[in-house]
Amino acid sequence: MLILGLDPGTARTGYGLVYEHPDGTLEAVNYGVFSTKAKIPMAERLLQLHEQLSALLAEHHPNEAAIEELFFGKNVTTAIKVAQARGVLLLTLAQSGLLVGEYQPPIIKSCITGYGNADKNQMQEMVRQLLGLAHIPKPDDAADGLAVAITHLQMTRLDRLGY
Repeated sequence: MLILGLDPGTARTGYGLVYEHPDGTLEAVNYGVFSTKAKIPMAERLLQLHEQLSALLAEHHPNEAAIEELFFGKNVTTAIKVAQARGVLLLTLAQSGLLVGEYQPPIIKSCITGYGNADKNQMQEMVRQLLGLAHIPKPDDAADGLAVAITHLQMTRLDRLGY
């Protein structure tokens, strides 16, 4: 099963494709970021996100996808922009017919590290270990995308096993 995980943002959206082998081992197939430039109109940035995600879906054909839910902080303007990006990503995934899981940051942290308040360093190191990578995935947004994909695999494991 190949899962696409997304960490939404307007400047950078992290993505990670994780394959679960029949024996349960995990493999990072691809990861990186979709980037847009801050100086172009928001509508154009959102279109670029749609096009970049569409190209990735066409190349890899994941079985399912997962996306991080919006976690409200103090900066409302940033939250609104991230929500716009998240909406475009969800629409693109829906157009592709993919089942989409949505997970809050504390759930992702708990699935990856066992602790819902884990810091970024703990998260990145556990992603590295779970995927058997020699180095922590960079940039941070890509590591977050991989974490979202791993979370989806863990959260849906019993369903896939028929329980």
